[in-house]
Amino acid sequence: VPNLQGPRYVSPVPSGGFVVSEECGDVKVFMGSCKLLCSLSSKYGHQFGNPAGVCVDTDGSILVADEQCRTVHLFPEHGAPICLVSTGLRRPAGMACSSSGHLFVADTVENCVKVFKYRVRPLF
Repeated sequence: VPNLQGPRYVSPVPSGGFVVSEECGDVKVFMGSCKLLCSLSSKYGHQFGNPAGVCVDTDGSILVADEQCRTVHLFPEHGAPICLVSTGLRRPAGMACSSSGHLFVADTVENCVKVFKYRVRPLF
């Protein structure tokens, strides 16, 4: 995939595509054919400081760790971005999310992985 501006982290998307964070302050979503689908900055009007780790949950929402802002935002397919983590991170880097709604964030300053519960399904 050419013409990326400092690609950093990449994650597959359930639909067959992938998402890439760039050092220049954007996150781009590609289709399985490697064709650019969208830029999260443009689609959501969101300004990143320095996007780092990215992952995609089972609902297809994209989660992005911002190293500079020390936050994690969730970008749903439809609707506005949601700030999931706004405190407690010193330098978030790599991330992963589980099917049970847990978010794992590597914090490189504190040399640890922090675990957050971000999605709660109602009990039936």
